[in-house]
This record gives sequence, C-alpha cells and structure tokens, in this order.
Amino acid sequence: MEREKFSSRLGFILISAGCAIGLGNVWRFPYIVGKYGGAAFVLIYLLFLVVLGLPIVVMEFSVGRASRKSAALSFDVLEPKGSKWHLGKGIAIAGNYILMMFYTTVGGWMILYFFKTIKGDFTGMSAEAVAGEFSGMLGNPGLMMVFMVITVLICFGVCALGLQKGVERITKAMMLCLLCLMVVLAVHSVLLEGGSEGLKFYLMPDFGKMVETGIGEAVFAALGQSFFTLSIGIGALAIFGSYIGKEQRLTGEAVNVTILDTLVAFMAGLIIFPACSAYNIEPQAGPSLIFITLPNVFNHMVGGRLWGTLFFLFMSFAAFSTVIAVFQNIISFATDLTGCTIKKAVLVNIVLIIILSIPCVLGFNLWSGFMPLGPESTVLDLEDFVLSNNLLPIGSMVYLVFCTSRYGWGFKNFLAEANEGKGLKFPAWARIYVSYILPLIVLLIFIQGYWSKFAG
Repeated sequence: MEREKFSSRLGFILISAGCAIGLGNVWRFPYIVGKYGGAAFVLIYLLFLVVLGLPIVVMEFSVGRASRKSAALSFDVLEPKGSKWHLGKGIAIAGNYILMMFYTTVGGWMILYFFKTIKGDFTGMSAEAVAGEFSGMLGNPGLMMVFMVITVLICFGVCALGLQKGVERITKAMMLCLLCLMVVLAVHSVLLEGGSEGLKFYLMPDFGKMVETGIGEAVFAALGQSFFTLSIGIGALAIFGSYIGKEQRLTGEAVNVTILDTLVAFMAGLIIFPACSAYNIEPQAGPSLIFITLPNVFNHMVGGRLWGTLFFLFMSFAAFSTVIAVFQNIISFATDLTGCTIKKAVLVNIVLIIILSIPCVLGFNLWSGFMPLGPESTVLDLEDFVLSNNLLPIGSMVYLVFCTSRYGWGFKNFLAEANEGKGLKFPAWARIYVSYILPLIVLLIFIQGYWSKFAG
C-alpha cells in the first residue's frame, strides 16, 4: 500500500510544530523565563535550541523520510544487517504511550475550563474560590474521566479520517486559529494599563538576576527547556518525515518548526506577564498558572469572560495539536507492525489509551496517597519523569549515534538524506560536533535530570 503523503509543505510544518507546541510552552516557558532573568535567559535558551534541539530534529526527520516508516520500523529498514538498532523502537513506542497517559487528562482539563469560562463559572469569584474550583476538579475522578475520554475520542476521530483529510486539514486549521488567538490575546495583554512592568521584566535582559539565581542553574534550565520543548527522541517527529517528499532539505524544515515552537512559547509570555503585572498577581509555574492565576486575571479584566474563553480555546488547541500528532504516530506503529487497517488501529488504541490514562486521573484523588517521587508528587509526576528524564534523552542519544556512527546508518547516509532537495544545508563540518560533543551534552541532561530530582 502506497504511504499517504502531506498535500502541502505548510501542512507538514504546522503539524510538526503542533507536535512540538504543547502545554509546556505555555505553563513552563514563561515561568522559567521570569525566574532566570527575563530576556537574558531567552538568549541562552535560543542558542541551545539551535545547537542542541535542531540537529536532533533534522536526524529524526531524515530517518523518517529515508525509511518511509514510523519509528516502529524505521531502524529495521536503515540499520546494517545483523545489528540491533531496531530495538530502539521500544523507547519510541513506550515514549508515545506514556506521553498520552497524562497528556489526555490535561487536555481534558483545558476543554472543561473552556466550558466553565463560557458559562461564567469564575465570574465574581475570589482568588480562594478560583483555587477551590481547581482542587474540586482534581478531587472529582468522574468529571476528569469524562473529559479525558472526550479528548481521546475527538483526537482519534481526527486521525481516523486519514492523514490528508483528517490530521493535516484539521491540524492546519487549528494551528492557524491558535496563532491568530495568540496574537489577539498578546496585543490585548500588552495594552493593559499597568502591564508595562511585566513586559519590561520579560523583554529586558537582566543578567544581574541571572547571577542572583546562579548562572549554572540558569544555563541548565535553558538547556533542559530547549531539549524538552521539541519532543525529540521518541520518533514523534520522525513520523512526519516519513510523509514528506524530497523537494526540500530537512534542515530548513527543522528550522521552521523550531521557530514556530519558540514563537508560541514567546507569545505565551507576552500574554501572561503583562496581565499578571497589571493585576499584581505572581506568575506561578505549572498547572496553577493556567488554572488558578489566569482565571483570577480574567476576573479583573473588562470582558474577562470573553478573553478567558478565547484563552482556554487556544490552550485546548495547543493540547489537541500534540495529542493528534502522537496519536498519528501510535496508529502508524500499529499499521507498520501488524499491517492492520487504520480503523482497527484507531478502535483498539481508543480502548488502550483510555485504560492507560486512568492512573493519572486517579492519582489526584483516590490514589493520592501514592506519592512515587516524594511528598506531594502524583502519578502524573512519575509518568512525566519516566518520559522527560529518561525516554527523551535516551531516545535522542539513539538517533544521534545511529545517524553518526559507522555501526549505524552513518553520517554519510544521514547527510545525503538531510541535504536532498533545495533549501538550507546541514553542514558537513558539524560532523565532529554531532558525533562527539552533542551526545555528551545529552548525557549531561540525563544525569542532571536525576541529580535535580533526587539530590536536591
């Protein structure tokens, strides 16, 4: 059966970016930018994005396009005979499933809050009452289960329509809406009275603040964020490489995806910091920023209900774009490995993902006594740790070594694939860097992940 292809280059770029653009761009990026000195931190982050994230994205795209398969079979197709690279598929498959074990739940929160804001549930509430709403939701497994299932059904429904008619058409529309919504929200936020302080804090480099928090710590935070933001290492991007033609060189495409991902993260800061400073609210990290801080901000705003509704619509799109991209990968694993139809892969995986997502839902209520990573930690924290601190760096290392080692696919083959077509070339002189230095940086990130988690 002929593999379906994207109908347009824009579709490929928007969908790959949609996979990379997730909730971390919104609830983690602005916060760590604020914590580590505003724009000074952004400069370091952008540098790492280019030297660390970009080459691995190019490698994933290359492996996908050369093999025309998902990560389930791409190594089998390209590896030297008798080698064991195909075992790397285990990391990719596990990574995609584990990501969906908690992401579907958080996607459900977004839809729920979209409906709550439309209905005006938060209007006139005190800050304590808004926080109480979030705790109430976490304590209600039935409600969370319903919205998790809705997320799974909507996103698999899109994938069931096929690559061009479903994934490409709907994600394209969603991503364009997401970008428009962000511009509207950011312009509105920047023009708020009293928002200029937040803007200054976000956009004026303050190296003094960076020295205060510790330059080493800031550098590691930038390193980590640049690595995790692109979802590299689990074949989530390789799959989209397998759907594109040979007209364009892959470095240029990787640059486009990286720029879009960064743009969304940056715009999230433009929405959040001026709004928080206008209403004297401290921006927090993580879910509390989205579900407690921002509803409070919208409460104070003129037309806050409208702005809040638009914000949660945008957040739902950000979540869905990632879920649809990963579901597409999961369906491809099934069809590549078993030769089953797309419909069958969708039906089996709907059941599987819903069952696998239940522990995350229960981790906040019925199983809240289970604290796998110490006090206050939940099942979600454990799943995120397994993925972010283990599978992403290990998987990235597999792609790196596979594309540079003569015992793998080899640098020559990788370079030929990456540079086929027109556009930006992957430089041949980068060979020493990607073969010897970049793997060490990835190893460092892996060790740092454990160090910060268990030595602190």
